[in-house]
Amino acid sequence: MELTVTPNTRPVPLRTWTPPVAKHAPGTKVIHLKERSLVMLKQDLILRNPLRLLGQEKEEIIRPGSFGAVLARHGVGKTAMLIQIALNSLLQQKNILHISLDEPVGKVSIWYQEMFERLAQQYQVAQIDQLWDAIVPHRFIMTFRSEGFNAPRLEERLTDLTAQDIFVPNMMIVDGLSFETDNRSALESLKTLAGQLDLPVWFTITTHRHEGLAEDGLPVQLSPVQDLFDVALALDPEKDAIHIRAIKGTLKDEAKPALILDPATMLIQQKK
Repeated sequence: MELTVTPNTRPVPLRTWTPPVAKHAPGTKVIHLKERSLVMLKQDLILRNPLRLLGQEKEEIIRPGSFGAVLARHGVGKTAMLIQIALNSLLQQKNILHISLDEPVGKVSIWYQEMFERLAQQYQVAQIDQLWDAIVPHRFIMTFRSEGFNAPRLEERLTDLTAQDIFVPNMMIVDGLSFETDNRSALESLKTLAGQLDLPVWFTITTHRHEGLAEDGLPVQLSPVQDLFDVALALDPEKDAIHIRAIKGTLKDEAKPALILDPATMLIQQKK
């Protein structure tokens, strides 16, 4: 005889465990693992940047509303130097407006990417693509014809950007402005605009091998307008290195090593 047993209880449904949702205080920014890793990577690159040896470890080299300049002969590394200053600010999530009077947007963009890749290779950065994607939205490249660049036109273009909330700069670079003729009036207008917008502004200034210095010991291009500039850095090629020399402003500490540009990579390095 076969005995059949019929259960008299209903099946109990399986329960699934749901982890509790973390609660955060109002206004608190949640940093996920990937984002946290990028934040730490940015901070590491900032701390390892040799620019801190110019005497500004936490702040920018020039204050908002002030002018800074990088001076050198043609092709020595003025733009490479300023792009590295810009990259350091981009890592701090500051918006950089790069104005080029000589080159198209595409070429300037390539320079940024090449300098960033060299920097990442030097410091063995693994997450190079993610880091680049994180900082590039903070950069805006604007071009002008040299003869058409002045403070009113720049203000008009900036107003278009800021009014539409497209881009609000925290620092500005002007690459390619001529200092061969009297441009004091134009620079004074730009400085007034920089003060109104609370922007530090960097310029490239091209010098020439055959020219001597002015009576004040500064390059003849800078001397007539030197009172408008807080900081001036000269790039002097010597043998196998390009020396970065502060000719005006910055805090100098003889105990700190000097800075150079490596001619092979154009990266800023400590002099050994």
